[in-house]
Order: sequence, then structure tokens, then C-alpha cells
Amino acid sequence: MGDAELPKKYKAAVYDKPGEISTKIVELDMPEPGPGEVLINLTHSGVCHSDMGVMMNSWAALPHPTQSGQVGGHEGVGKIVKMGPGTENSAVKVGDRVGVKWISAICWSCPACLEGHDGICFNQKVSGYYTPGTFQQYVLGPANYVTPIPDSLDSAAAAPMLCAGVTTYAALRKSGAQSGQFVAILGAGGGLGHIAVQLASRGMALRVIGVDADEKKDLVMESGAEEFVGLGVGDTVARVKELTGGLGVHAVLVLTAANAAYAGAMDMLRFGGRCVCVGIPEGDPIPIKGALPQFMVARALSIIGVAVGDRKEAIETLDFAARGIVKTHYRTEKMDKLTDVFQEMFEGKLKGRVVLDLQ
Repeated sequence: MGDAELPKKYKAAVYDKPGEISTKIVELDMPEPGPGEVLINLTHSGVCHSDMGVMMNSWAALPHPTQSGQVGGHEGVGKIVKMGPGTENSAVKVGDRVGVKWISAICWSCPACLEGHDGICFNQKVSGYYTPGTFQQYVLGPANYVTPIPDSLDSAAAAPMLCAGVTTYAALRKSGAQSGQFVAILGAGGGLGHIAVQLASRGMALRVIGVDADEKKDLVMESGAEEFVGLGVGDTVARVKELTGGLGVHAVLVLTAANAAYAGAMDMLRFGGRCVCVGIPEGDPIPIKGALPQFMVARALSIIGVAVGDRKEAIETLDFAARGIVKTHYRTEKMDKLTDVFQEMFEGKLKGRVVLDLQ
């Protein structure tokens, strides 16, 4: 696509009142790809719970408040329409479909990058937070860090894989759980959860106990869980232990932002078990209840944090989706419905994922 065919202006959804559930459609000027960058015409973007944390300024861990006019979003899929200088030998070219993830760019040279932990690069750029995100029709990205999308995978279905998919895949791998072992997934019916259930049960042969609100049972069981424990059953921990012969699970994945979920996680583990922290609670940070040194030592327990997966895990996750092992439960909405989607998410009523159709 030549410069003459590219519009001068395009539409974007911005956080117009950070701290509140509010977005606004604005027109922005077409950017020019700089050295090493590509210009992507986005067609779809997933909407993630993390976007709400950024919009609402509710994450105490973020170093600065979100700025008004910030373009949110970090699960974008589209086609490359223009290459910047110095991209002649890139693995991607004009016309390729690529994805933009939560980490939109890395430095390649900090200690984390040098050791393969690019998901926690010390100098990372975060898509949708002080870097223009994917709730817009065009976005810039580094030619060497965008993720190629398999030809057979629909763009709308690919979008949630770029965050919800790769994050849960990385979490499952780091959980240490082996095929045939039990894993409890807390928040199993959410955007991350229903993908994690499929990856765990169908992709990694784990025995999944899904834990979530009662109304999400059907989605959790359809996704491949062996058992479902509703939050209305009384003692959730006791029920999980009962389902594992009283011993507990080999790993717990906490995929919800609820402190209450973390509070029960440690008690669900059997000896040698591992709690994987993924969901980031909002408001004042609270330590994980039950993470007592005496208890951890006596039962050889461990806790691990997983931010997002690395570049290789992103490609592997998209391959799972392309092979049909994982199917995202999603619905599409137009950009002007974004505020309504966040309201639904805030009230905990969202099942699966929402993908914005940006066309």
C-alpha cells in the first residue's frame, strides 16, 4: 500500500477520563514508521482485564498515573502496510499479518533480555500505557518484535491469544505440573481462564479443576475441565481437596484479580505444590494469605509470578490455536461499544473474551 492510499487520519479509542470507566473515539494523524519499525493496519483487538486496570488507575504497582488521551489495548492483529528504514532484511514484510502484545517493544540488551526473559525487559514499552495501544486502526511496532500470525488462524480468534493465550501457556509451563497431574484454575471462566483450561486439558494432558462463579460452569466444562467448583459451594478449598483424594492439587493458577482467590490458593496445594500468580489485584497490595514460612517449609511449597510469556511462547500459543486445540470463546463489538464492554467487565458479567472489530 503506497502513501497515497493511506488515509491522513484514522480512528482510535482513548481513555478520556483515566480513573473512570470512560472511552472516547477520536481521530489521529497517520504515523510514519521510524528506523526498524513497521506500520500495521489493525483489524482486531482483544479487550483484557489489564486494560481496565490501566484505564482506572487502579494498579498500585504502575509508576505513573495513566494520561488522558491514552490509546489502550494490547492484543492487536492486522496487516503490515509500510516498512520503516532498516527493515529490508526483517522476517516480516508488507502484507504479512502480525500481532502486537502487552510488551510492544524491548531493549534487547538489559540483563532480563540477555537471559531470555524478554517479557520482563527492564526498558520495556507497554502497549496501551505510555505507548499507543491497539484500540486503533493503525499502530507502529518493531519489525523484530511483532508476532507472525499463522495463515489458517482467523484474526479475531488470534487477538486474545497474544495476551490471554501466551500468558496462561507460560503460567502452565512454569507451574511444573506434569501430564496426568491436577491443576486448579481460579477464574476458569474468564478471558484467560477458559483458554488456560483448554491449553491445560487438551494441549498438556493435565487434570483441570475449574473454579469460578456458578454461572460460568458451562463454559468451563465445555473448555475441557474435569471438575467444576462454584464459588457458591461453601468451602471451595475443601471441595478442591475432596476432588483430589484429600491431598490437594499439584499447581494452582490464579488468573483472577481477586484477593479472595489468592487467599485460598495456598491451602489447595498438595506437598511440593506451586502457586502461580498471574492476576494482579487492584487497590492496596495485600500479601498472599496462607504463605507462612512454617507451612511452606513443612510442605515444600513454592510461589511463582508470571507476567507474560516470551516471544517463543507466543508463537507456540498461536500454533495451538491454528491447530484447533484452543478455541477462544469471544464475541466481537465495534470500537464505540468499548465503554459498555468495560462496564460489563467491571461488574464481573463477562464470559470469555470481547474482541473489537476495528474495521
